Amino acid sequence: MGAGVMKKQGGKGRRRGRAQPMAEINVTPFVDVMLVLLIIFMVAAPLLTVGVPVELPKTAASALPSDQEEPLTVTVTAEGSVQIQTTETPRNQLVTKLRAIASERASDRVFLRADGKVSYAQVMEVMGALNAGGFSNIGLVTDIGGPALDGSDTSGG
Repeated sequence: MGAGVMKKQGGKGRRRGRAQPMAEINVTPFVDVMLVLLIIFMVAAPLLTVGVPVELPKTAASALPSDQEEPLTVTVTAEGSVQIQTTETPRNQLVTKLRAIASERASDRVFLRADGKVSYAQVMEVMGALNAGGFSNIGLVTDIGGPALDGSDTSGG
């Protein structure tokens, strides 16, 4: 691929030169492959986020630090349905499924995503189910850039 054979040049008369391996390695194909892999990962990384499309409310809060384990995400859609990761779960089975998930996980952290159109009472019902299911560390997911109550504009506009 990158190495070749170099024939000895010069010499006298009848003796034929022996073929010697070339001491240089051509790294251009290696660099080309690495750049292609880099581009593939840069394009594919944003597609790996798991989630249900909801319109999150905007706040001025900062992001939570991330854990080693992939966080559990519970989503309440605008229609009021509840989904664990991407699987829709009936409300009457929510606590049972959460207890089963909590027994298999090392972390009790869960992220709750709720559409901005969902009532506060529905979000609190799901938070109560999360607590009953064994998850006491609940993070509410919002979009950044919302209004700050101190009068400053964090939307950047």
